[in-house]
Parts: sequence; C-alpha cells; structure tokens
Amino acid sequence: QVQLVESGGALVQAGGSLRLSCAASGISFRIKAMGWYRQAPGKQRELVAGITSGDSTNYEATVKGRFTISRDNHWKTVYLQMNSLKPEDTAVYYCNVVTTLNDYWGQGTQVTVSS
Repeated sequence: QVQLVESGGALVQAGGSLRLSCAASGISFRIKAMGWYRQAPGKQRELVAGITSGDSTNYEATVKGRFTISRDNHWKTVYLQMNSLKPEDTAVYYCNVVTTLNDYWGQGTQVTVSS
C-alpha cells in the first residue's frame, strides 16, 4: 500500500522559513517525478515545484529563488525548503509522486503565513 506522509507545515510570520518533508513508502514501480502542489482556499491546486528522475527541477514563477525542492538518494523522501515566505504562500501543500504505473498524493499539510 502506497503511503505519502507530509510533515513540516506550520504557522509562520512573513519572511520566515519552513521545510516540508514527504516520506514515501510502498512504492514498487519506478518513480518518474516527485513534486509539491498547493491549494489555497477558493483556488485550484497548482504545481509549486517538481523534480524528475533525472534531477531536473522546475518551479512555479512566484516561488523561484525562494523555494528549493530536493530528495534523498533513495527516492524515499522529498523536501521543500521554503524561505522568505509571504502571506500569499498560505495553502495546503500536497506531495505528489508519479510512477510508471500511477501517481499518488499525500493528505496535505497546512502552511499559514501571517503578515
């Protein structure tokens, strides 16, 4: 059974930092990419950052230079380092893993940035 467990969400002041983690287990098929999405109230879920099996990364325009996605060597954990947080970064952040068979989602972790 595939499980993605996110952690690290919190309430933080603007300008602060957080590090999100997503621990993946039970994945049998080759991982093609891992990523972080977010969904703010009343908005669609959007890709924040992604990393491919070739270690290429991509970022949503408003987080470039502030957020960094990384992974461990065994593709068991993906991280999102978030610096210089802004109130508009407030959202539920979801971990996503794409394999050759399917893609999987975590339950989400709340990030709230106060002004």
